[in-house]
Amino acid sequence: MDLNDNTSLAELMASYQSTETGYRVPKDGWRICLAHEFKEKRTPLQAKNVSLSDIAKHVGLGLRYLKWWYKKTQVEKKAPFIDMFRALPLKQIYGAPLGGIGGGTITRGWKGEFCRWQLNPGMYHYKTVIADQFTVCLRRDSRTIYQQVLSTEHPHTMQGWNWGYCGEYAFYHALYPRAWSVYHLPGQNVTLTCRQVSPVIPHDYKDSSLPVAVFVWDVENKNDYALDVSIMFTMVNGSGHKDDKSGGHWNEPFNLEKEGESVSGVLLHHCAPVNPYTLCLAARKQSDREISYQTAFSPEGTCSALWSDLINNGRLDSPEGPSPPTQKGEKVAAALAVGCSVAAQGHNCVEFSLAWDMPKMTFGSREKEHMRRYTRYYGTKGDACPSLSHYALTHYKNWEKSIEEWQRPILEDGALPSWYKSALFNELYFVVDGGTVWVELPEDCDVSGGLRPQEGGLQAQPPIIKEYGRFAYLEGQEYRMYNTYDVHFYASFALIMLWPKLALSLQYDIAGSVVQHDPTERMNLMTGKCSAVKTQNVVPHDIGDPDDEPWTRVNAYQIYDTADWKDLNLKFVLQVYRDYHLTQDAQYLQDMWPICQAVMEAELKFDKDGDGLIENSGYADQTYDGWTVTGPSAYCGGLWIASVSVMCKMAQLLKSDSVYEHYRDILERGSAAFDKLLWNGKYYNYDSSGRSLSNSIMSDQCAGYWFLRASGLGNDKLQTFPKEKIRSALKSVFDFNVMSFGGGQMGAVNGMRPEGVPDRSSIQSDEVWVGVVYGLAATMIHEDMLEEGLHTAEGCYRTVWERAGMAFQTPEAYCEKGIYRSLGYMRPLSIWAMQLALDKTGQSYRPRQPSSSLEDTAAQ
Repeated sequence: MDLNDNTSLAELMASYQSTETGYRVPKDGWRICLAHEFKEKRTPLQAKNVSLSDIAKHVGLGLRYLKWWYKKTQVEKKAPFIDMFRALPLKQIYGAPLGGIGGGTITRGWKGEFCRWQLNPGMYHYKTVIADQFTVCLRRDSRTIYQQVLSTEHPHTMQGWNWGYCGEYAFYHALYPRAWSVYHLPGQNVTLTCRQVSPVIPHDYKDSSLPVAVFVWDVENKNDYALDVSIMFTMVNGSGHKDDKSGGHWNEPFNLEKEGESVSGVLLHHCAPVNPYTLCLAARKQSDREISYQTAFSPEGTCSALWSDLINNGRLDSPEGPSPPTQKGEKVAAALAVGCSVAAQGHNCVEFSLAWDMPKMTFGSREKEHMRRYTRYYGTKGDACPSLSHYALTHYKNWEKSIEEWQRPILEDGALPSWYKSALFNELYFVVDGGTVWVELPEDCDVSGGLRPQEGGLQAQPPIIKEYGRFAYLEGQEYRMYNTYDVHFYASFALIMLWPKLALSLQYDIAGSVVQHDPTERMNLMTGKCSAVKTQNVVPHDIGDPDDEPWTRVNAYQIYDTADWKDLNLKFVLQVYRDYHLTQDAQYLQDMWPICQAVMEAELKFDKDGDGLIENSGYADQTYDGWTVTGPSAYCGGLWIASVSVMCKMAQLLKSDSVYEHYRDILERGSAAFDKLLWNGKYYNYDSSGRSLSNSIMSDQCAGYWFLRASGLGNDKLQTFPKEKIRSALKSVFDFNVMSFGGGQMGAVNGMRPEGVPDRSSIQSDEVWVGVVYGLAATMIHEDMLEEGLHTAEGCYRTVWERAGMAFQTPEAYCEKGIYRSLGYMRPLSIWAMQLALDKTGQSYRPRQPSSSLEDTAAQ
């Protein structure tokens, strides 16, 4: 399956004119020449891309949405949870984000620009700040011979600087959470390799929370004479937002000596009225390094003075004391330079850190103040940047050791194709850059929904949330809803395998919200009818909008009343057992058991005819919220059968005989009905409505079975789905949805007709959903269809990362030609389900110190 790896790499690197490979850059990852231009230019889904028949079906929705959108944006001055009129245009520029989990992110593009900002929780700002740059100065015999901004840009400002580095002599390489930028300096016989390191470390719940990154610059001098080399790091006080000019911002130098190590740099205090923060540029003092700085300079105009300061002697002026606060309309920036000597034919390196400190944060409603996770270790005063920088610069080598130990078994597995290794690690960017927040649980917070354990509920403060905090990530950078549960179902594999305590914390939060009831009536945009915001004993669609107050007000999604959706409750039950299987946390299973019973009993009302199988209600009442489904269906019916099977398994473990018998009876009847109503001899029909398109081939028809296999089930005595039928269904999907779509090179289209053309009955049936494809590939791997699984997933990776230029912004969906939808999406984290399938038992992804198993607990 790796036959095309060299071909695709050659295309992305075709413009590279140097033979330099950089300093210790790994073989595997996503690599691209800075001069590369993507030929494929896609555009976001717009009304003009929708068929007339689809538009006719949704006229009412369009009118209601327009009215709601106007009120939200023009009257309330808020951002809509989905903005159908302002879809993000595709910028083919993004690289690996900086920082740990939940403290905000700053994304660097693959050309080196600082271009995507998520410091305010869940709210993205897409702005390239041109003054945020690295510059190199080479000196020989006390004379500057070369000084260059390491940017291919030619901006209309700062024209006193030497811009326009030739991208043909540089490349970018990403293997998240690290990235490398390699610059060969034309005519200088010098190569620079900038290694970007963020503390994203599996099973680490301290360092992984830190809002900091380190840049290590390795300098290779291939001349026969020594050089003095300085690297200058410049940054604006702000993020390119309009409040950069609001006034009152100021910078100051600092020095922190601790434990025999000294760090110095510049603090940039951004005194915004809401969510103020401090940025920090820092370097570690060493005997053979010279650190200098410029506390403040204006990033507007030519900026010639700073440029001349560096070119004069390779160092900066380093004035004492803070800068005055900016006046309204002014911007201020800072610079930090580190110099070292590099011997002839020698190597040396310099290190920088970039930290940001917004310890207290509020969401859009401004009702509550939340403390970020890292404040447990660095306090809430807003003075943590020097200590964060000191810790990063003295511990980043330990981070790298942990990252390499984690990644090495996969990277060294010669049986795995190179594209897969790149996809597996690079798709993890979304755990950090999904608008992610990780906050401490306030002492007065009750997550239980008011229902105590003796009543079938939870503790007010479950120990795992108290110890590990609350975690939330967006459905997508454009679809602004936290912990969207129907999508998290797919993405959750990354969390449960790598940060299982966060996965369980999220589950406790969802469980607490299940028992809550919010009777507030609001209009559903699809139907125009009103319903309660939250119905009791139903899993919420999401836990809220970052522009409102997440956790307090759930269900920001209001297109449908999701209390009537068929998949949410089932996905909760399936995740509970999958999580128990992978963690062996008996207390978690016991805590979740009454919640599972409540949501399953609520789900039973959808079995209208009592045959043991639930029915869909004739509209898009599940995660495919644009694709109508009627009666028993492959997707929801399969999830139901799998959930009933899991309830039987959990009842056995918990010695609940009556519950076991109850669900065993449902399972026997439901399985028979599922087979009778949906199996057509080759695959499971989309639904059993008898409509002309009910026999479409759905790529996701085995989702329920997938979760059983991921949970160590599916081959036991409760074998719910006959293996020969699953294999036949998967083969049909591979033959039709994969190989008969896009030349077999684009993944699996959601819906395919048995005639060999895509199902175009809805917008979504005609799309490829990347996260669904990775889940499908995992299912194939579980069924010993390794070659088919890898080929299926490879099509998505090639499309997104190599042809469409969507690196580090993997979308929810794309069509065969020209269109994408929802950039920067949660669901593709499901690629970690492929790794779980490859490692059949999943043992290597258990927490380092798993909680006691159910058997151990019972023995006590």
